Amino acid sequence: MRHFIKVSALLGMVFCGLLLSSAARADHPAVYIISPAHGEVVSSPVQVRFGLRGMGVAPAGVDKENTGHHHLLIDVAELPALDQPVPSDANHRHFGKGQTEVEVALQPGEHTLQLLLGNMAHMPHSPAVVSEKITIRVE
Repeated sequence: MRHFIKVSALLGMVFCGLLLSSAARADHPAVYIISPAHGEVVSSPVQVRFGLRGMGVAPAGVDKENTGHHHLLIDVAELPALDQPVPSDANHRHFGKGQTEVEVALQPGEHTLQLLLGNMAHMPHSPAVVSEKITIRVE
């Protein structure tokens, strides 16, 4: 019986730890790609939908606390410098009007997509609010 009580107590502590850990993650701002999914095979143009939790979306130039706008990184090996504005080129797409989706024409083959949230001046937040990098295949 004592063994059962110890095991039950241990399981209770693990369960509470998991609940607290997931609650902490839910409170931390997060940017993510809703679609396409990692590993998905798609056709061009690719519809990319952006998600954001724990913050709001605001256009570039709008100084509102706890907001930002999306930057889509396409086939970028490393994040851009986090102490400078996000570059603007074919691989670093800006969505300064507050857009939350886009159609992107991509050549056939494998591509990576990642989101980086920027503030009113296209600067990454500190700490950076960045999504996981996903890989898709365009046929």
